Amino acid sequence: MRDIQIMRVVILGMIAITGIIAMQSYWVLSTWNINEQEFNRKAHLALYRVAEALADANGTALPARDVVKKRSSNYFVVNIADEIDTELLEYYLQRELENLVLNIDFEYAVFDCNTNEMVYGNYCSYDPERKAIPRSSQLPGYHEFTYYFGVKFPTRSGFLWGRMQLSLFFSGILLLTVVFFTYSLGVILRQKRLSEAQKDFINNMTHEFKTPLSTIKIAAEVFLKSPAIIADARLHQYADIIQEQNARLNQQVERVLRLAQLEREEFNLQQEPFNLASLIQPIAQSEAMRIEESGGKLNTDLAAADVTVMADKIHLTNILHSLLDNARKYCLQNPIIHLRCHRTKTGLQLEIEDNGVGIPRELQTRVFEKFFRVPTGNIHNVKGFGLGLYYVNKVCQAHGWRLKLESKEGSGTLICIQMPIKQE
Repeated sequence: MRDIQIMRVVILGMIAITGIIAMQSYWVLSTWNINEQEFNRKAHLALYRVAEALADANGTALPARDVVKKRSSNYFVVNIADEIDTELLEYYLQRELENLVLNIDFEYAVFDCNTNEMVYGNYCSYDPERKAIPRSSQLPGYHEFTYYFGVKFPTRSGFLWGRMQLSLFFSGILLLTVVFFTYSLGVILRQKRLSEAQKDFINNMTHEFKTPLSTIKIAAEVFLKSPAIIADARLHQYADIIQEQNARLNQQVERVLRLAQLEREEFNLQQEPFNLASLIQPIAQSEAMRIEESGGKLNTDLAAADVTVMADKIHLTNILHSLLDNARKYCLQNPIIHLRCHRTKTGLQLEIEDNGVGIPRELQTRVFEKFFRVPTGNIHNVKGFGLGLYYVNKVCQAHGWRLKLESKEGSGTLICIQMPIKQE
């Protein structure tokens, strides 16, 4: 993943998270304000009804205004303008709060004109079995009233938070989401650093291999031309082995370098129009010799290949060699391979079919992954890095070709490449 893509993920993620947090915060604050307003309304209404009930019991009338006065967020004073019976007061308070479903603890006090002080009444708990809450030693007075009582709701904040359980639940989920996003971003950045370090190591390693491989190639060629080596069959065989293995190792290094270019998006195709048959026939002849050395046979049907296509000759040559080489290697018996072309409604389909070991159904979706190799069971002579089909897939994607694989374990594999034909 490139730096610009990482930056886009970070920026868009932060914008999304910021927006969600802002919306959630607004929702929580709005819910708190709504619950607070509802609490104040119900408390005011309950206390006013208590005042009416006390006035009716005393046979008096309530003041014309300012019957209930809010002194703080959880403390109210109620003007009666007459003496107050504390027993009736506590009864009316409990009744009216329950009628309005205001299930909350409260404590009250009554103003004593003789002492000019608030006389503490009682603490009434909605849930007597709950752990005791510290009670006020006294409640503040309000000198603008003569006969009044005060009611305090010490658990008001907890009561309001309890009404916001759904909001708090979703806020907790949001917090976990933010933590998960931050953790995921850290993992992505760490994996990106490891991937870049791996790419740098592979690139440096493969480039460092080029010089000694070239030296070994020159030395092997000198050995093979030496009269002394030619005269000694055993030494000549060793020189052939050195040259062959050097060529094989050089081919693997070139493949790794090409894949490194793919991952750095330096994969520039040099497309040109050419006759497909003129490219495939030499490849088929070369691979047919290798297949025959393995006791097999390559059957070709290339009549439909006499068309013009637009492609990169080098990469197309590489993937055909790779596919035919795989078809030859992955066989338990003499390889019988079919290379054929035929026209379709959308262009040309190139097919390579073998009678090899096949690929299990559960692994067919992974064969084009980098470094993935299908377990070969009893076949121990198949060597490689799991890069061949990955490279084939990348080349097809770069050209816009469709690559399809059909296989059945024990019955061989068919690989199809669908490509357009250049109109004359």
